[in-house]
Amino acid sequence: MAGAVTVRLPDGSSKDLPAGSTAADLAAAIGPRLAKAAVAAEVDGRLTDLSAPLHRGEQVAIVTPSTDAGREVLRHSTAHVLAQAVLRLWPGAHYAIGPVIADGFYYDFELPGGAHFTDEDLERIEAEMRAIVAEDQPFVRHEHSIEEGLALFGEQPFKREIIEAVGRGADEVDAGPSGDRAPSVSTYWNSRAFTDLCRGPHVPSTKRLGHFKLMRVAGAYWRGDEHRPQLQRIYGTAWESAEALAPHLHRLEEAERRDHRRPGAELDLFSFPTEIGPGLAVFHPKGGIVRRVMEDYSRQRHEEAGYEFVFTPHVTKRDLFEISGHLQSFGDDIFPPMVVDEGTEYY
Repeated sequence: MAGAVTVRLPDGSSKDLPAGSTAADLAAAIGPRLAKAAVAAEVDGRLTDLSAPLHRGEQVAIVTPSTDAGREVLRHSTAHVLAQAVLRLWPGAHYAIGPVIADGFYYDFELPGGAHFTDEDLERIEAEMRAIVAEDQPFVRHEHSIEEGLALFGEQPFKREIIEAVGRGADEVDAGPSGDRAPSVSTYWNSRAFTDLCRGPHVPSTKRLGHFKLMRVAGAYWRGDEHRPQLQRIYGTAWESAEALAPHLHRLEEAERRDHRRPGAELDLFSFPTEIGPGLAVFHPKGGIVRRVMEDYSRQRHEEAGYEFVFTPHVTKRDLFEISGHLQSFGDDIFPPMVVDEGTEYY
């Protein structure tokens, strides 16, 4: 075929396409069912949009929603719809990042006037997301210079910080280095009223989404730094079908039902005060009795087995952590030392 682009397929075969063909054209050439199911493409091992043009010799696999890669694209695109819905409902909100995580996604926001999301807001946000899905908005990719990106997100401080970091060569969640090219960033426009900073890929349009559920609201510091602004985080999950979503929600319900924190609170055994920190339990009188009985039983069984008890200090001098290698490997992640005895450091 004159002027054809020949690409390689996962089964080792090849396909000739007219010059300028996209991954979507390849899916259509393979078959109508694949074209209907396709959400993205993997080109030479890299996920791309279906609208991406193909080049001679590339190895191309069409990504469908029931695969791990397809679900990642669905969740990433759903996170964008979440951001668009929040900005519709809270004009003037600042949006930060919305990455994919295990079985879902989240997005961080700073609401006007220091407002906070409530669990009751999730239903309203979901309804707005479904309206956006019904609008069949296309995800259209654009490339921008650093200066253009900064101007585009002039009222969005978190996006601007990401763009500025990319300009310095950093690899960010929503944007990364441009290799040998001048630093640039990419955006996706869902409509004239909404665009988001993102490296992609995304589904062709919002109508490909819809099987999602917003799960909960939490707080999160920008870039995980307690000295930076505290943002409002919304967690969600998204799947390729209602049949895939329902079992996942059921598993979460079962996990919550079996969560030890729930009977602990219901039986007045222990609690996790926010003033102390997550995962740090305070045992109430009833819980103290249960804990003492368990500890006594454990000691009894150890003694019966011939074990003897020793006790060590909770802190030691720096030298011991250097000998073990812990200080060299984890020094940046542990609590700072206590300095006593004329400068001796204890961990």
